[in-house]
Amino acid sequence: MAKRIFFFILTNVLVLTTISIIFMVTGAGSYIEDGGINFGALLIFSAIIGFTGSFISLLMSRWMAKKMMNVKVIDPDGPMNSQERQIVDMVHRMSRAAGITKMPEVGIYHSPEVNAFATGPSKNRSLVAVSSGLLQEMDDAAVEGVIAHEVAHIANGDMVTMTLLQGVVNTFVVFLARIAAFIASRFVKEEMAPIVHFIAIIVFQIAFSILGSIVVFAFSRYREFHADRGGADLAGKDKMVHALRSLQAYTNRVTEEKDTAIASLKINGKRKSSLFSTHPDLNERIRRLEAK
Repeated sequence: MAKRIFFFILTNVLVLTTISIIFMVTGAGSYIEDGGINFGALLIFSAIIGFTGSFISLLMSRWMAKKMMNVKVIDPDGPMNSQERQIVDMVHRMSRAAGITKMPEVGIYHSPEVNAFATGPSKNRSLVAVSSGLLQEMDDAAVEGVIAHEVAHIANGDMVTMTLLQGVVNTFVVFLARIAAFIASRFVKEEMAPIVHFIAIIVFQIAFSILGSIVVFAFSRYREFHADRGGADLAGKDKMVHALRSLQAYTNRVTEEKDTAIASLKINGKRKSSLFSTHPDLNERIRRLEAK
């Protein structure tokens, strides 16, 4: 679900900004020559920063998710209650069926939201986490379908593929941000130009990162269909469809409650920008899965 993408993009923006500041402060990777831009040097510089940022984000993804969501990782060899045992067994069974040799870490985080996510730098260093809200709202068959979907993300290597895509996006972000900052610095007094250039790089880089995330979101929506099919192969199509319908019923109920609460403000809470959505429409996901 959306947590996987959110953590990766947030970490990427923070890491990319930090690396950029370090390079600017140290003066490394200079690309301005004789008052102009050496575009070849800038492109190489941008690729180094861009891919470094995305791979560091990938390496940090599992740690970041556990810290931000306060995930309680379940020790498969330690004491656990029946519910924890059930979740660990499901993840391990699905992982073995998907051909994953080293079992993912399994965790639960306390939240009323109905959510689950899988993250990690590789198939053998992954994490599957579910919310307490999901365990309360969904029955066993739906939970199994959700877990199968998340394990399919790991088996498909979606995080690694996304890292490569993010590296390309980062390269263009860094490249264009520095060109825009250089142009902006030409419109101020010479003594102010270095300060304006420094600040403009950060501002443009964050702005272009947000725009670049549209590409990552589009890729995420595309891969969700593959994870649905993978989840259907692991848990069975009926359980995967049941999981999506259960999520749809929960979403509709929450939306109706929000709409009722804000009806006096004449706000329609049902509309969301498809460009910034990490997941396709549930009706379309169900339709494609049933047609499989």
